[in-house]
Amino acid sequence: MYGSPGLCGSRWQVTLLIAFICVRSSPRIDYGAYSFFEVVTICDLIMILIFYLVHLFRFYRVLTCISWPLSELLHYLIGTLLLLIASIVAASKSYNQSGLVAGAVFGFLASFLCLASLWLSYKITCITQSSDVSA
Repeated sequence: MYGSPGLCGSRWQVTLLIAFICVRSSPRIDYGAYSFFEVVTICDLIMILIFYLVHLFRFYRVLTCISWPLSELLHYLIGTLLLLIASIVAASKSYNQSGLVAGAVFGFLASFLCLASLWLSYKITCITQSSDVSA
């Protein structure tokens, strides 16, 4: 059974959107830091949207060749790692630009929420399945 994207997933999505808007609306000083942060946040937002649509339209029942819990776990792991790297780069290249600083702060917050989503996803998927087997 595929677990639904949790409440932390929606908070993660809102935090990513705020981080993207902060970085996008600030003046450009270091183009590399801005573009890397924007690409990571947009890719994470698109992947979260895909997982929501898979859950909403119950595509996981039709596409049984894909391990949805594993793909969600990999998404959270890769998303957290890339977002943490992007936030560190944005913070180090901010040059006191308020938009990039705010984007980095929201990026770190989104990284924490992503870790919480990862833990909740693991807890729901693995622990629930192990208790179902023993019952």
